[in-house]
Order: sequence, then structure tokens, then C-alpha cells
Amino acid sequence: MEIKILEEKNNPLFGRKEMKATVESEINPSRLQILELISKKFSSPAENIKIKKIKGNFGKKIFSIEANIYSSEKEKNIVEIKKKKEGAVKEKAAPAK
Repeated sequence: MEIKILEEKNNPLFGRKEMKATVESEINPSRLQILELISKKFSSPAENIKIKKIKGNFGKKIFSIEANIYSSEKEKNIVEIKKKKEGAVKEKAAPAK
């Protein structure tokens, strides 16, 4: 699975980078997989990334992604609203103690 960046904008007001990209995959990629791809591509920790949308079209193997990459986790928590889905992804990503 490889990510292709279509659009990338800096938004200094919110302290983030807004990006649109595509991923080619046989199955629907999970939020966790997308977080890892974006994290590697932009050398940013996964805690600073907010995935807005993962959208696929029926019968196609290309998925469009919209995400925001913040400069810090503190700024992300101030600007973004948390959803239940994100809590579940964060629990899966955290290593078990």
C-alpha cells in the first residue's frame, strides 16, 4: 500500500497541514493503517494526525483520504472534536501493558 499526495496546504491559523491523498489497496484500509502511512510519509507522530475521511468508490481499488497534520498533539486537541471511532483506534494503537 502506497500513498500518493494530491494536495497539501499549510494552514498557519490552526497550526496544521491539510492534505488530500489517494491509496491503492485491495481492501478498505483501516484508520490505523492510514495513520501509519501518513506518519511515515510526513515524519510526524500518529498522535498529531487527524483523519477526516477515507472514501472509496464501488468496484475500484483507489481510496481518497483527507487528513490534517498538526504541529503538536496539544493543538490537535484544542481544534478537533473527538469521536468514538478515534478512541477505539487509539486503544488499538497503544501497546498493551
